Order: sequence, then structure tokens, then C-alpha cells
Amino acid sequence: MSKNIQAIRGMNDCLPSQTPVWQKVESVLRNVVASYGYSEIRMPVVEATELFKRSIGEVTDIVEKEMYTFDDRNGDSLTLRPEGTASCVRAGNQHGLLYNQTQRLWYMGPMFRHERPQKGRYRQFHQFGVETFGLNGPDIDAEVIAMTARFWQAFGIADKVTLEINSLGNSEDRAAHREALVSFLQANQDKLDEDCLRRMETNPLRVLDSKNPDVQAMLVDAPRLPDYLSEESAEHFAQLRARLDALGIQYRVNERLVRGLDYYNKTVFEWVTDCLGAQGTVCAGGRYDGLVAELGGKATPAVGFAMGLERLVLILETLGLTEDIRGAVDAYIVVAGQQAELQAPVFADALRDAMPDCRIQLHCGGGNFKKQFKKADQSGAQVALILGDDEVANKQVTVKYLRGQKQQTTISIDSVAAELANEFQR
Repeated sequence: MSKNIQAIRGMNDCLPSQTPVWQKVESVLRNVVASYGYSEIRMPVVEATELFKRSIGEVTDIVEKEMYTFDDRNGDSLTLRPEGTASCVRAGNQHGLLYNQTQRLWYMGPMFRHERPQKGRYRQFHQFGVETFGLNGPDIDAEVIAMTARFWQAFGIADKVTLEINSLGNSEDRAAHREALVSFLQANQDKLDEDCLRRMETNPLRVLDSKNPDVQAMLVDAPRLPDYLSEESAEHFAQLRARLDALGIQYRVNERLVRGLDYYNKTVFEWVTDCLGAQGTVCAGGRYDGLVAELGGKATPAVGFAMGLERLVLILETLGLTEDIRGAVDAYIVVAGQQAELQAPVFADALRDAMPDCRIQLHCGGGNFKKQFKKADQSGAQVALILGDDEVANKQVTVKYLRGQKQQTTISIDSVAAELANEFQR
């Protein structure tokens, strides 16, 4: 007997029992972003490897260790996208969407990174992202942060996440700070771990993001990036904070927040939670004014964010906020008798016409009442609609309530839609 083929490690199936939660999450995200007037963009899953080397940075963990890269039959190096921003910028440049224009875009779909699978972090994962182009003021920074705050309100987790913000300044600010930081790190090399020693040579700002507690203790005396911000960068950050204050969005300034990708400047932010242990970041983003030009376009200001959907679903499940999410079926039609079998599809379609938002499943495959009611219960439906030959003759339907203590009742076939509407509103 042949061995069963299994899914690739870290790439998971989403089973029918799980998809209602995902559909709910995706629906909330779409509705909120639509309320801000943003437009959806869809990019390919596979891109040229050079796109991510130039955008993310060749010395980042993603490019060095985590990308799924391969040569196609033409010998071109291709990569399964590890994140969405670079693909969105590439698409904007290619199709002339960015220069001298403003764009507010969003996307959702699978990303791929070859890292050690763990709870909330997988090799194929799904991201929701927002990217805006052509706006360089703190007002758009505040808008995308406010949008994320609205997500948490919609999901009922606003009290479970905390906003952290920082400013990385412009390239000149970072160059001055980098010089001072490297001098400090060189003087304290004996306190750096192997990873930080490597980062000191390639991207010293990322040493500030080290998770090593000994390194963090040493960094207490490191040069502070805020001390090197230009007047313009400092004013941008002050105006962002003023807008967040006006919106009533609470935040914490985290001077060590640098983000893991090379393309960020000025505003960076993260929403973090303690609900998931070590995997605390729920959503992250910031400004990346140089990336469009780096990828071949004209200089264009940009800001955006991304969130991992697996992690968001995990938070909702951990907090018990998925228990009331509707399943795939609202009403299940039980059929008995020759005339009923003929009329049941007609009745089902008429009910779908009258209630387009109601999920109605018609029993197929025969079987006695006991078997059919078992199927009805397994479907997750709130009610079973019983259609037998007697009901057909009398133009009636018997309604059996599967959840709760309400007694079953027989009503006219014309009253079913109104009865279901009342039941589902409770």
C-alpha cells in the first residue's frame, strides 16, 4: 500500500471547521479598509529574486536564511514572496501607478519563509497589508495607525494590544547615529553575541533589536537615535504624536524599535500583545520613502503596514472570541417521501432567493429521519426544516430548533423566511 503524502512541514491546511473564523477575520479587515477608501491590489506569489535582495537587504535574515529561491527552466532566479511591500512597489512602478500620484492600496494572501515552524509562525503564512504612496506628511502615518486601531476595536481586542512607535529619521540622521553607534559597539565587542557582531558590520541599527537580555543591558548606555534626528524628522514625529493624541490612540515611544527590514525611515510602529508569549508582534509597519526609487521608480514617499493572519486568528481563539462565529450552514432541510424529494430542491432555491444571506443545505443521499437529523446537527445548523409528503400536500414546513429549548412548530411554507429571519436575529 502506498504511503500517504503529507503536507510540507510548516505549510498547513485550513479545514472546513476552521474556515468560518478565517472568513470572519478577512471580512472584518476588508470592511474596515474599505471604510477608509482604499483599493485592493493583487500581486503574483512568485517574483524575481533580485526584487527582495534590493528591497529587504541582502544581509537580513530573510534574504540570507529564509527565502524559498529556485531557478526556473530558463535559468532565472525566482523566489516565493516573503513579504508584500516589495511586490506592491514593483507592481506600482511597472504599471505607472506611483509617480506624481497618490495611492491607497491593500492586499491579502500567502507569503513564504523557510524558518522553524512554531505556534503562530509558519513557512506558508498569510498577511494582510496596506501600502500608501505619494503622501509625505505625518497625517497619512496617523491614518494607517488609526486604521489598525479600528481593526482591534472591530475584533474586540483593543485592550489586549499596545502600540509602540519610534522615528528612525532620514538617511543623514541614521548615518550620523550609525557612526556613533558603531564606535560604541566596537568598544563593547566582548559583550556582543555572534549575531550582534555580524550585525555590527552589516546593519548596526538592528543590534538595538536584539532579544539577548545581556546585550539589551549593555545598550542602556548606547547613543540614542532621537539625539541625532534632524529638525525636520523630529517635527514629523512630534506632529504624528499630536495626531495620535487627538485621536485618543494610546502609545509608547520605544527608542529601540527599528524593524527588521532595511527600507524603513522616519515613522516605524508595532502593535504588540502578551497573549501569545514570545510571538508578541501582531502588526507592524512604517515609512519607506526611498524604496520606490531603489526599485527603479521615481522618488515617492510611502508608508504601510502588514499583519500575520495566523497570529491574529490565534489571538482571537486564545481569548475565546471565535465561539459565536457562524459556521457554514444556518438551516438544514430534512426530506422524507417521494413528493417531498421532488419539491425539496424547489423549496430550497425559493428560500435562498428570499434569504440570500442565509446558508441553506439540502440533505442528499437518502436515509431515515435519525440519520438525517444527525447530519443536520453535525452541520452546525441552528434549525432543521422538515419537508415530508404531508407537509408538501398542506404547503407547510415543520421547523425543529437544534440549538436551545424552543419547541418545534409547523408553519405555512410562505412563513418560513420570516420565521428564520426572526430566529437568526436573536
